[in-house]
Amino acid sequence: MDQPIIKICGVKTPEILEHVIVEGADMVGFVHFAKSPRHIPFAEISKRVAQAGDRIETVILLVDPDNDTLAAAVETGAGWLQLHGSEPKGRVADIRERSGLKIIKALPIGDKNDVRQVPAYRPVSDRLILDARPPKDATRPGGLGTAFDWSLLETLDPSVRFMLSAGLNIDNVARAVETLNPFGLDVSSGVEREKGVKDAGLITRFIAQARAAAQ
Repeated sequence: MDQPIIKICGVKTPEILEHVIVEGADMVGFVHFAKSPRHIPFAEISKRVAQAGDRIETVILLVDPDNDTLAAAVETGAGWLQLHGSEPKGRVADIRERSGLKIIKALPIGDKNDVRQVPAYRPVSDRLILDARPPKDATRPGGLGTAFDWSLLETLDPSVRFMLSAGLNIDNVARAVETLNPFGLDVSSGVEREKGVKDAGLITRFIAQARAAAQ
């Protein structure tokens, strides 16, 4: 079994960024979305990207960004954009072309119909994240800490490589790796001691358990 790509999302402080790098994560995500408890301004993201250098792949999470927001994100120097809104395929392709950056598209999974939509985004994205479909009254599209029914993915085209998100934590990450053998793992609230506050110990344990499960 291949080792999964591990992405720690919603990092805000230089200390946690340094810890994520030292512990061997592959990607780090910075959230620019005002409704999120993990939101940080582009000026801060620029500092974190500079701190990271070439030691880890840097990702900015945006939600249905307009072109001005897109341009500001590109200015930070991050290597990837994660689109976490309801961006249609055409807009994802447009953002990829405008930005010149690699694109992760997050797709909500709530039923079999959602699973059927996933392959359509392969041509316009460099990576795909499968997240839980949020409840109708949710104020933000992800980072809600709840898992979806993994058995829904039994109908997914096995050639589709995906990163698994939604509700991952130290208690279920090994089972996720062993059951689904995902290309990657994307964790945010599952390594926090309180909403929006990352816990270094939980990050260490999450990465260790994910790596061990793939041995």
